[in-house]
Order: sequence, then structure tokens, then C-alpha cells
Amino acid sequence: MLIELNHIQRLYRSDEVETTALHDIELGIGSGEFVAIMGPSGCGKSTLLNILGTIDRPTHGAYIFGEQDLTKLNEAALAAFRRENLGYVFQSFNLIDELTIEENIELALIYRNMPKSERRERVAQAMDRVSIGHRARHYPSQLSGGQQQRAAIARAIVGQPRLILADEPTGNLDTENGAQVMDILQGLNDEGATIIMVTHSPSHADLAKRRVDMLDGQIVVSVRNAI
Repeated sequence: MLIELNHIQRLYRSDEVETTALHDIELGIGSGEFVAIMGPSGCGKSTLLNILGTIDRPTHGAYIFGEQDLTKLNEAALAAFRRENLGYVFQSFNLIDELTIEENIELALIYRNMPKSERRERVAQAMDRVSIGHRARHYPSQLSGGQQQRAAIARAIVGQPRLILADEPTGNLDTENGAQVMDILQGLNDEGATIIMVTHSPSHADLAKRRVDMLDGQIVVSVRNAI
């Protein structure tokens, strides 16, 4: 098992109100799985993804990755963990406008102790994997939405992460480009990548190997897709 979430809770407190975003989440994800998380707005999907990405911390419970309890790590250790193990794909692409596509992708490797020649080689391989190499010297504003998302996927995979987290990766795309992104994610999963994707699209969720449905901060259904 790559990931185990044990009795995860996330509470948000203000002076007068306590809100439970996640309640007693129990979830296991094996290496090489492709899991789609679905549910209505406000059900806790994004909070769960943020905890899986160590961007947020649970109020209670344990997050085991491999054999390590991430809830016991300090911020510096978590930053190192993210750098070595996680790749992120966002709905809004989150590319830096002032950098070329090649530079945006290489940025994911800058803080690793890696020779420049190896960085360049990995960037070229990642761009080829998502068919964006011909746009290497272009800037994000010069690309279509689908091309920008492919570049964002290249950035996510260039570090060869153990886990890819995708937050509504097709949410800003038309049908054709959304299908192309899902083809890439399925291909990465077929090659062994572990992927967790939040989506509002039932048809895209059906392309994952497992669907997890959430409601009111809880997992209500976890079912394997017949694909």
C-alpha cells in the first residue's frame, strides 16, 4: 500500500464557529492505482487533495506514505518530501507567464541537486511524453488551453514522482482537449504512475480504475470501475 489515511479529520475553527471539512476519512491507495474523487461542491474533495499533497495538515489522524507518517514531519521535511515524491496538475495550469514552457518545466527540478545536463534531458523527455516539445521556446500566453495543460502535466512528471495529484485537470478545457488530457493521464497510469484526480466529470471519473464519492466530508462510496 502506497498511501493509508487513518481516521483523518480536518476542522476549521473561528471565534464562534467550528466547521468539519473532513470526518473520519479511511482510505488506502495502492501503488499504480488511478483514483478519481467525486462529489458536490463543498463536500471536502479539495481539502482531501490538499492533505494528500501535504499542502494542508489534518487536525486528527495519520497520513502514512510508504512507511512514513507525514503528520509527524515539520515544514522543512514536508517541503523536501513534496519535491522528491509529488507532482501536481492544476485546473488553472499555474504556469509562470514570464518563463518559456521549457523553463516552466525545468523549474520543478531546480531545487534538486542535479546537473544541468540531466535536467535538460529530463525536460526534453517530459515534453516529448506529452507532445509539447515543439512549443518549448514559447510562453504560456502563446499556447492554447490544452497545450498549457499538457505543459503542466510535463512539469508534474519531470521529477518522476511517486504520486501525481490532479485537481480538476480538465475543468478549463473543451471536450476534445479534455479527452486528450485524460488519454495522457491514462497512459501515465498504464506506465505505472499512481494518480489521484479530483473531478466533477462522471465520464472522466469512469476512466480511472477506482471512483471515490464524497458527501459532507465523508467517503460514501469507493468502487472499482469496469475498464
